[in-house]
Amino acid sequence: MAKDQLQVNMDEFLPLRDVVFHTLRKAILTGELKPGERLMEIHLASRLGVSRTPIREAIRKLELEGLVTMIPRRGAQVAQITEKSLKDVLEVRRALDALCAELACDRISKEEMGQLKEACAGFEEATKTRDATVIAKADVALHDIIVAATGNRRLVQLVNNLAEQMYRYRFEYIKDESQHGRLIEEHRIIYESILRKDRQAAAEAAKVHIDNQEKSVIQQIRLDNGQK
Repeated sequence: MAKDQLQVNMDEFLPLRDVVFHTLRKAILTGELKPGERLMEIHLASRLGVSRTPIREAIRKLELEGLVTMIPRRGAQVAQITEKSLKDVLEVRRALDALCAELACDRISKEEMGQLKEACAGFEEATKTRDATVIAKADVALHDIIVAATGNRRLVQLVNNLAEQMYRYRFEYIKDESQHGRLIEEHRIIYESILRKDRQAAAEAAKVHIDNQEKSVIQQIRLDNGQK
């Protein structure tokens, strides 16, 4: 990775250690720091223009989030995306997304329905940019509308707790441009099911949406590992 790709975005309202943490976490989630890449404190400190202390603190927090693993005699490295970790996260998200879709059928407001329609169109426009970061942002925004429409703060909290881990897998999926047409169609089906207030169809569409993501990312994992 080029040296100038990893930059600290200074925020006057955040302590330096938090700025460094968010910078490294974003780099991992978007693939700038790749799975298996070693995180050497002195190297990262030099690249980010900070001391080793906030780097060390950030790595410790990233390890707690499961984004970094400590390898004996090698130190810290970006956690691999494994089939098991993928399935564990998507298994939970699949159930939550289905529930969100069902509740949205009952509770979504007219204004939120309009926002969801705009978000579907916004996602389709985003795919034309071929910028994975832009597309992922549009995808998150669309799903956030459905989650918020449930009106269930505890459910929103549970989904948000998985958001960072989901982003990593979602980003891997979205990088595959061959999937964009399918994603647009799946969003349309979810939108129309909620518009009709068809709880069963909405829940099923949400599950299919996650299932296809899992299949695609697993295929990528196996290709990366030299498997068929």
